[in-house]
Parts: sequence; C-alpha cells; structure tokens
Amino acid sequence: MSGLRHLDLPVPAIGLAPDAASQATPSIAVVIPSYKVRSHVLDVLARIGPEVRSVYVVDDACPDASGDVVEARCKDPRVHVIRNPVNLGVGGAVLNGYRRALRDGADIIVKIDGDGQMDPGLIMDFVAPIMAGEADYTKGNRFFDLEALSAMPRIRLVGNATLSLLTKLSGGYWDLFDPTNGFTAIHANVARLLPFEKISNRYFFETDMLFRLNTLRAVVVDVPMQAKYGDEVSSLSISRIVGEFLFKHIRNFAKRIFYNYYLRDLSLASIELPLGLLLLTAGTAFGAYHWAVSIRAGVPSSAGTVMLAALPIIMGVQFLLAFIGYDIASVPKRPIHGRSMARSAASHEVKEPDEGPPRDRDVG
Repeated sequence: MSGLRHLDLPVPAIGLAPDAASQATPSIAVVIPSYKVRSHVLDVLARIGPEVRSVYVVDDACPDASGDVVEARCKDPRVHVIRNPVNLGVGGAVLNGYRRALRDGADIIVKIDGDGQMDPGLIMDFVAPIMAGEADYTKGNRFFDLEALSAMPRIRLVGNATLSLLTKLSGGYWDLFDPTNGFTAIHANVARLLPFEKISNRYFFETDMLFRLNTLRAVVVDVPMQAKYGDEVSSLSISRIVGEFLFKHIRNFAKRIFYNYYLRDLSLASIELPLGLLLLTAGTAFGAYHWAVSIRAGVPSSAGTVMLAALPIIMGVQFLLAFIGYDIASVPKRPIHGRSMARSAASHEVKEPDEGPPRDRDVG
C-alpha cells in the first residue's frame, strides 16, 4: 500500500521474560470507536476503572464532533482523542486505536463501544484469561444468560444465530458464539502479527478478526456478559449487508480451508473434504438425471439405479461429517503470545494508514 509509514513498536515485558512479567501488572489500554455516540461516550469514559492505563477515543469523522466533546468535557489524563480525517468504519477506527496503543507500549488492548451497551466494569473479566495465559483474544458473549436474552431485540437474536453459524464455518472457532460482539481484548504480541491492511474496516470487522486470528492459530475465548439496549441508533442496514456478508464468509471459508488443510498441513481431512463433495455431487447429479428420465418415460427407476444414486450421496455426507468433526477438534488450544511469538512479533511492522478515500481493506 502506498503512503504508509512504519512504526518501531516496543515489545512489552509480557512474553519476553516470564519470570519477571508474571510479577508485573500489564499495561491495559482501551480503544473506543466514536461515531454518533456523543450522548453516551462521556458516561462510558467515567465508568472506566483505575486498572486501565490509557484510553483512546477514536473520532471516526463523527458528524456530532464527539472528539471535541471529549476533549472539552473529559478531564481524565488517561484519555486521548484520535481523529480519522475520513470515516473508516468501526474496524478502521479500532485498528487506528490499536496502532496508537501498540506504539505507546500497551500489553493488552481492550475495545469497547461508546454507545453505553457495554459495561466498562467488565474489562478485567476480558483481560484475566489473557493475563493467565489461557487466551490470546477474548470476546463477549451475550448468550450465556438465557433469561437476559429477553431484552435483546428479536431481529438481533435471529441475525446473531445465523451469523454465528456462518462464522463458525468461515472463522474455524466452533466453540464461540455471538461473533459480532464488539467487547474484545487482545494481547499486544498477537495484535502485532495481524495484517492490519487486510482486515475489513466496516461491519464485517469482528468476524474478519476471527478469521485472521485463526490463520495465526490464536486462542480465542468467550466471556459471558450482558448488553443494555437504550436509545442508541444503529446505522447498520440488514438488507444492504446480507449479500456482502455472505460473499465474505464464503471467501474466508475457502481461504481458511486452503491455508489449514492444503498449504500448511495435509491430513486425512484434506482427503475427506474433496472426496465427500465429489461423491455428494456425483450421486445427486446421477439421481436427478435418472429421476427426470423416469418422469418423462413414466417408468419408475430400477432399484439398482436408485442405489447407484443413493450410495455416493450417503458416502459423501459421511465424509463431509468426518471432515467437520476433524475441523471442530482442530480449534486452537495453545495460546501463541508467549516468548517465541513475542520475538516473532517484534519483527513485524504495524503500518500507519494512508488518508485515501474510505474503503474496506479486506483483500488478500
């Protein structure tokens, strides 16, 4: 990408010296994308506890000038305002916040929204699994408490369930739910390994993050939480993004399968998937052809013809189920933010974004 400048990012103590780092308190930074949340963002900032060292409010070309409001009315010295010259979307705003937090030496970066739906009092719940070495990335899940789901709008329930299934396929994290949840935390060493310039900038951001994390074999853990729904207004148009989301899920699924089962490794699952698809397709095509012929001739197909169609379909389904079972069992379990990955992260450069027109940088 043209017009990009490299940052020399310090590698935090965590991951480089376990004996010392285990005794140190990690530097926690919070990133808050700010777009049309003027009436909520100050209250969110006021509820952030002392465990957080730095807070970055990213004014994403907000028409309500929320960045100016924060600078004028928030006296917390930890709060810094970052201004995007053009609107980049939630993903672009968060990634700019990540860049600044990494440059300032944060160990763990938490992202919360500025609309008041997320409780800043839960920040340590998201940080704790990372500090304990159990996760590289944590995200919220609003579906743990079934009683609390009655407060969630019905369209969100249906949409979230559908997106969760698609994300399990495209992202590879079969043990996660609520993929669009924006309450997240990430270890700095893992953030440095992410291809910032390729991650989707807009509404597909959280889902694309899971795909990118899976390509790194990072461990992702769900954290139970509840969300509030008030007078906030969403600019998301379901009808506008359905086709886009479906295309990106299919694209990420194809990439993930190629990366994990053919480029980086070969296993029995690498044979089961294409063989299952071939048998299922062949059996379906053979059966459909002979069914059409029997309809035109008015003569039922023979038992042998039916079996020749049914057998490859049954075998194909079995092979595909075996592949899915293998894929589920392959969810990453070992965190990558330790010593070896920290040295690798130090060699990665996080690039400053250019200031061109807003777009989804999600190619490749």
